[in-house]
Parts: sequence; structure tokens; C-alpha cells
Amino acid sequence: MFYTPSSELPTHLILRNQLRQVFFPSVGIHLPRPPQLFPYSPSSEASSKWLDAHYDPMANIHTFSACLELADLHGDGEYKLVVGDLGPGGQQPCLKVLKGPTVLSESPLPALPAAAATFLMEQHEPRTPALALASGPCVYVYKNLRPYFKFSLPQLPPNPLEQDLWNQAKEDRIDPLTLKEMLEGIREKAEVPLSAQSLRFLQLEPSEMEAFVNQHKSKSIRRQMSLPSVPVFLEVSGQFDVEFRLAAACRNGNIYILRRDSKRPKYCIELSAQPVGLVRVHKVLVVGSNRDSLHGFTHKGKKLWTVQMPAAILTMNLLEQRSRGLQAVMAGLANGEVRIYRDKALLSVVRTPDAVTSLCFGRYGREDHTLIVTTRGGGLIIKILKRTAVFVEGGGEAGPPPAQAMKLNMPRKTRLYVDQTLREREAGTAMHRTFQADLYLLRLRAARAYAQALESSLSPVSATAREPLKLHAVVQGLGPTFKLTLHLQNTSTARPILGLLVCFLYNEGLYALPRAFFKVPLLVPGLNYPLETFVESLSDKGISDIIKVLVLREGQSAPLLSAHINMPVSEGLAAA
Repeated sequence: MFYTPSSELPTHLILRNQLRQVFFPSVGIHLPRPPQLFPYSPSSEASSKWLDAHYDPMANIHTFSACLELADLHGDGEYKLVVGDLGPGGQQPCLKVLKGPTVLSESPLPALPAAAATFLMEQHEPRTPALALASGPCVYVYKNLRPYFKFSLPQLPPNPLEQDLWNQAKEDRIDPLTLKEMLEGIREKAEVPLSAQSLRFLQLEPSEMEAFVNQHKSKSIRRQMSLPSVPVFLEVSGQFDVEFRLAAACRNGNIYILRRDSKRPKYCIELSAQPVGLVRVHKVLVVGSNRDSLHGFTHKGKKLWTVQMPAAILTMNLLEQRSRGLQAVMAGLANGEVRIYRDKALLSVVRTPDAVTSLCFGRYGREDHTLIVTTRGGGLIIKILKRTAVFVEGGGEAGPPPAQAMKLNMPRKTRLYVDQTLREREAGTAMHRTFQADLYLLRLRAARAYAQALESSLSPVSATAREPLKLHAVVQGLGPTFKLTLHLQNTSTARPILGLLVCFLYNEGLYALPRAFFKVPLLVPGLNYPLETFVESLSDKGISDIIKVLVLREGQSAPLLSAHINMPVSEGLAAA
């Protein structure tokens, strides 16, 4: 095995490593080095469980957890590390195979890798696994580290209107600007989403459109997504021929759970933040979010627990110790920590010298329990779990506080409590019916008020998809002159808005405005536009009124949205 205790290293190797750190401190210079010389001090808690096998800060490995796989590729009992490497800056993707700390082979890839997995293709001995690597829209299968099979994802039928537009572009019957306008209309109204080619075309500048159309008009458009959003993490459980579940975390902040032979998601888990990792631990889905927290969900979407992290979560993976029947989740953090949790209980913390980008745990070489960590700077860390190590829940950082387990002194049951209990027992059905009637009446009144607000454009958010606007007003000052700021925002994704007007309705006997009607400049999507004006209070009686703000479309009488501003009492006049 590649593990060598640091105390047994020769003196000349230690001196050579120190000189290399002095003269070649920059990342990217590759020199031979001893397998273990740690420039950082691991914690006492982690060192009691882990052996430091290897650390190379300049290993030049850039990947994430889904592209790491441990497998016996040659059937000799020696497990290798397969790495789908993105390359520096994602420019030179390649497939690397490591044995211990050294790279055995390296072959280029046609596109960036997305995931790697090993499986058995044959039943006869020796049972050597094959490697499946997802790269671009294809899955490449390697056998004996040589390309064996290529599987392309099946195409879905494209939108017929989109197909007709690209056919017209192929025959030069439509110009690029008209093609863009028509594709934008299809994207807003059609149920079938656009292809990746059309979406890429809509993001181009006008000067780049013609060259893009000439390059791609002869190609057939492809659509390969069937979920409501783009999936970024997948987790599968069960057997393909019997029953299986597929959990997909998507870019819209939702997790969709599909079952066998289901064309639509069976359950949907709506997250309050974007997911950054998805791991299945037994029957629990553990999700990491970009709000520095771990969440546990059932397969039906019920939330079980939440744990807050001390730093941002960069990667997640599963830790499985089969000899002890342990399954836990590993979370790599931006502060260089690797935290191991079983449910919401913290089991161990491993500290590294840099932010963690990928994690992998399993059999490596001839060691059953090996932890492999890659860092942001391209470093490689290998640790071995001691055979005597036992994970014990502790740290006091997770779970309920100790005060929650203390029993409270409950007061004695009074006569009034007993009478109310008997009343609820006898008239429980009538009380429930009354409660349900009041609840339905409350919902009906809320729905009527909401519908009335939409019809009269009283809401600060536009209800129409053609004019996605948002309005917010702020009043500043003590009086008699107030500063009124209107924050107007275009909430569409890619379409600017022109031709808007702002109108103020107010009591002219109480207030005076320099401009009660003005035009709004062009609204770029996503930006907040503050529109400022001044309001002068004319009354000296200490009274206030409401000023109505209307956002109109030029040539239309009905407002798009409106806001009622409750003006404060002028304290300047009151003090005078």
C-alpha cells in the first residue's frame, strides 16, 4: 500500500521537500515528492480516527464528487481511482486513472465530464468492471481503459413551430431579427420548451446572429430535457427491472421524485434555496443548499431535520462503512473542513489546508476505508480510516439542546379545564363544523379581495405576463417637504420594456408635486430603477392623505399596476 509514516522518511527527502517549498511555491510546477509531508496540522479528533497517507498540493486535479470512482479495473484486487478531470479552467478535460499517489494513464475527453460510474458487463471470471463516463450529451463506456461503446441520449420531438422557423432560416426566407422575435414568442406561450440551439441563439447579440444562423441552420434541432427544469444532481435507488426511484435536484430549486414507468414526477420538494448537493442515506434524501445548511427529506417530500453549517457547502458524498453498518453523509465546506453527519448528528470533522471541491470514500489499493479529497487549488489528499476508529455522536453542534429533555412542572387540572374538556368531547362535531365554515369563509373573502386587486391593478406586482413589473415606494423626510422614491423593476428574463408612464393622483389642497405625470425610461430586465420626486405638504392642520401611483402603458387607460402611499403627518408644520 502507498501509506508511509512520516517518521520513517529519510532525512534527504525531508530536506528536498523543504527546499522545493522555498524555491517552487507556485502551483503548476510538478516535481517528484515523497508521499506524505503535511504542511498543516490536522485536529486531534480527526487524527485519532484517520491516518495521513498522502498529500500533494500540486496534483493538478480539478473535478467534483460525481466524477470520482473507486474500482478494481483489472480484476487483481488492487482498486484504482478514476477521475473525470475538468482540466485547468475547464479547458482540457481528460480521464485520469490513479494507483496510489501516481497517475497510471491519462486520455483526453471530447467534452467536460459530468459523472463516472463502474458496472459489470459480463458474468464470467475474472469479473472486471466497465467504466461509464457521462461527457456532453453522450455516455462513453470503457473496458480495460479503452473506448468500448458510445451511447447518445435519445432525442425528444421538438416544437413544430420552432422546427418550421429553422426550416425557413435554412431556405433564407427569414432574417435573424425576425427569427429571434418569433422564437421569443414561442418561448413565452408554447408548452413544449425550446431546444438548446434556439435558447443559445436568443442570448446572442444582433451582430452575432447571422453567423450563428449560417452555422447551425443546416443542423437538426435537438431537445433532450423532459423535467420542468434542468437537473443538476441525480440520486437513484432500487432495481431497474423491479422498482426504482429517481430523485433529481433541478436549477429551479425543486427536487422531483420519479418512479418506474412514470412520465411525470410523483413528488416535488420545493426548497427555499438552490441545491448544491444530493445524497441518499438509507431512506433519507440529504440535500445541501446554498444557504449553508443540510436538510433531510423522506422520499415523499416530508422534511425531517435541518443542520446549519459554519461555511458554504461545496460538495457532498456518501460515506459507507459496511463492516459496522454505517452510512453517513460527507460535506466539504469552503473553510477547508470535511464534516461527517449521520442524520443531524455530527460524527467527525476533518480539516484540510484549502477549500474542498470533491470527496470520495471506499476501497483504494488494498485498504477498505479510504477518504480521497481534492481541493480548489488542484491538490490531492488521501486519508485512511483506522481499523479501531469508531464514530461517536458528539460535539454538541447538532440535535436538540439539553434543556429540551428536562421535564416541566405541569400545573394541576382545574375544574374549568375539566369542564371545557367535557364540553369539547360532547360538542366536538359541531365545533369542528363551525371552524371549517369560518375557514372556508375566510378563504373566500381572501380570494375575492385578491381577484378584485388584480382586476383594479391595486397590487404592486403586475398580473400579466406581457408586462412583468414590480413597484415599491419609499417616503423619506419629516415635512413639509417629503422625498418620494418609486422603485420600478422589470422582472422578465430577457425582454426590455418601453413606453411606460407614471401618474400621481392626490388631493391638490393638501399636496403639491413638481411633476404629476412623466415618462419612464427603458427598463432593462433585472435592474431596479429608482424614480425620485418631491411632495410638499400644504396643510397646516396636521392631517395627511393617500397618494395613488399608477403605472400606465402609453395609449391605454387601464393601469398596469398601482400603489397607495399613506403619507405621514408633516412634523415640520406641527413643530412650527
